[in-house]
Amino acid sequence: MEKLTINGAMIAYEDQGEGDVLVLLHGFCGSSAYWEHVMPLLSKQYRVIAPDLRGHGLSDAPLGAYTIEQMADDVAGLLKDLAVERYTLLGHSMGGYVTLSLAQRYAGRLNGFGLIHSTAYPDSEEAKEKRLQAVSVIGTEGITPFVDGLVPGLFAPANAASHETALDRVKEIGYKTPPQGASGAALAMRERIDRRDVLSATTLPVLLVAGEDDRLIPIERTFTTEGSNVTKAVIKGAGHMSMYEAPEQLAVVINDFLRQIHEVKE
Repeated sequence: MEKLTINGAMIAYEDQGEGDVLVLLHGFCGSSAYWEHVMPLLSKQYRVIAPDLRGHGLSDAPLGAYTIEQMADDVAGLLKDLAVERYTLLGHSMGGYVTLSLAQRYAGRLNGFGLIHSTAYPDSEEAKEKRLQAVSVIGTEGITPFVDGLVPGLFAPANAASHETALDRVKEIGYKTPPQGASGAALAMRERIDRRDVLSATTLPVLLVAGEDDRLIPIERTFTTEGSNVTKAVIKGAGHMSMYEAPEQLAVVINDFLRQIHEVKE
């Protein structure tokens, strides 16, 4: 992995392949490793950059609450320092919230963007309370028990047993999340705003990917907009983690979307 200091924090990132740039943002208690099965499939044709978001992986994890805007500015700053002028941006779960913030404020740099098992809705009051509970558990019990409780629910029920190796791998990645980073990011997600208007107003190509059996973010909370610029895809048999449950299928969906963007550009 490589690292750059952005906005006062060291941000680690993977950078593979050549060509048009695709940026992949991971979810909560994840890292760029979430894309380890997808990046090799995509980097055959594209330059794929996958950062560890602030508070995650090998990136710095400052104390205190983060904001989604701050995490988005880290990504924008990283790409600016890498002299990447235009890129397509896809975010998984929490990474989708960061993607929407970038799409709202840095649209001129994007060729297109999308959500993978994510939503433009803000947290409900119930969800906000669960964020505080998460911070409490992480603070009192540590990151390991929190991740042990989190990860099984990320997979489709039918996959929790059949994908045991993948489930253990996602836990392993989660264990490496600094506790203060997980808490800071949980508070960022709690305070994020409703960005459904970003999806409905954009003229950029948009990709919305949902898992058929996602128990965290159901299909209807991902598919919140219509339009000729919007591509929707449901990953059959997947929950919240298609990059592990069906990486080849997800890569095909992403490749098709990137091909559409390339055709439009020509």
